[in-house]
Amino acid sequence: MNIHQLRAEFLSRRHFLKDCGIGLGKIALASLLANQAGAAIVPPNPLAPKKPHFAGKAKRVIHLFMAGAPSQLEMFDNKPELTKLAGKPLPPSVIGGQRYAFIRPDAAVLGPVFKFAKHGQSGAELSEVLPHLAKVADEISIVRSMKTDQFNHAPAQLFFNTGFPVPGRPSLGSWVLYGLGSEAEDLPAFVVMSTGSGLSGGSSLWSSGFLPTVYTGTRLRSQGDPILNVRNPDGVDAKLQRDSLDLIRAMNERRLGEVGDPEIATRIANYEMAFRLQTSAPELMDLKSESKETLALYGCEPEKPSFARACLLARRMIERGVRFINIYHEGWDAHSDVAGNVRGNCQKTDQASAALVMDLKQRGLLDDTLVIWGGEFGRTPMVETNTALGRSLGRDHHPQAFTMWLAGGGIKKGTTIGATDDLGFHVVEDPVHIHDMQATILHALGFDHEKLTYHHAGRDFRLTDVHGHVVKGLLA
Repeated sequence: MNIHQLRAEFLSRRHFLKDCGIGLGKIALASLLANQAGAAIVPPNPLAPKKPHFAGKAKRVIHLFMAGAPSQLEMFDNKPELTKLAGKPLPPSVIGGQRYAFIRPDAAVLGPVFKFAKHGQSGAELSEVLPHLAKVADEISIVRSMKTDQFNHAPAQLFFNTGFPVPGRPSLGSWVLYGLGSEAEDLPAFVVMSTGSGLSGGSSLWSSGFLPTVYTGTRLRSQGDPILNVRNPDGVDAKLQRDSLDLIRAMNERRLGEVGDPEIATRIANYEMAFRLQTSAPELMDLKSESKETLALYGCEPEKPSFARACLLARRMIERGVRFINIYHEGWDAHSDVAGNVRGNCQKTDQASAALVMDLKQRGLLDDTLVIWGGEFGRTPMVETNTALGRSLGRDHHPQAFTMWLAGGGIKKGTTIGATDDLGFHVVEDPVHIHDMQATILHALGFDHEKLTYHHAGRDFRLTDVHGHVVKGLLA
């Protein structure tokens, strides 16, 4: 039963008791006696674990979102043909009517910057800037044929995370929580962390949209208290706080019984979670229990905010029942010095991304944990150079083709899906649209993406809108 149905049930009960005029005295007496016996009204828990449409192999998700759009041509999609064309414009027949934000269609080609090599039994071809990912090449599935409808950062980030290019729709994490519920007792079910300078899509990337707000992601800060106001103010001890919360809960439960508003259930759950977080959050963030070997595996300095620390925290959250974790690493928008941008960001993310896969595997958690890595779109084969803006040797936005990888929960190991043309401009084999990827992620979790819906504004909505096909080649 979903929140929409629960609300309808609450309302129908209220109207029945108000209007039927039959047996109300007996009902009131029974209620009175029950209250005298110490019985409590227990509201339905919208985060209680639920069964998916079928047995999915993944039970939880860690989404490593590389905000700003990593250059696939420097990392995953080797195009030696670009070397031959370096300094010359691409043929007009290749570009077609494509327009760009910062370069002209006749901009010169920029050849490959880094060397590529094949790795593992799978022969996955990766750039030299990904030495750690190369060690888990046989654990991941690389998709070189991603494409999106959106050209600019904010709408493209929203499109990947919510299935729609403007704010207001539920995020992927919210849909997963709505469908599966949570196994976490003392931590939020959907956690968000960021390790960069800012997100174009903002908090809408982890919003519950028109779903009840109980399904919204909770952002943990990288410094100080993980959640603001998690500590009691001076003069408020544990007993006073507990007594206050009990009184507030009783009033909220009474109102919930009267009107059936799911936002009241959210409020009750949030108060109780905040109380438990006062103990669980500091314990989660304290990495003293982690071995020196584990810290070295991730490249993590326990007290220093970093992508590595966020990845290690994600593994700890998985062990504590958290259902969905977003880690946003911003800073991949390489309009200038694409080589320096990619090298710097890979130094921050490559080791920890690979370590997360290795650590989950050795702990027996990878088989039912889905790890996703990628950004909102790709970068152009042509160079961006603009003296007025102080830019040189960069790459512009490219929605037609980009790369991402997945590992764990139901994903086929050591495989590469799709291909682009010799210039890395168009997808020529097994195109994977954003909605296709979303459908595949939901399938790995046990959902038919066409049936995971929520009734709003007079119709049923879903993550994939009215599109999307499961990419069967990605599934184990």
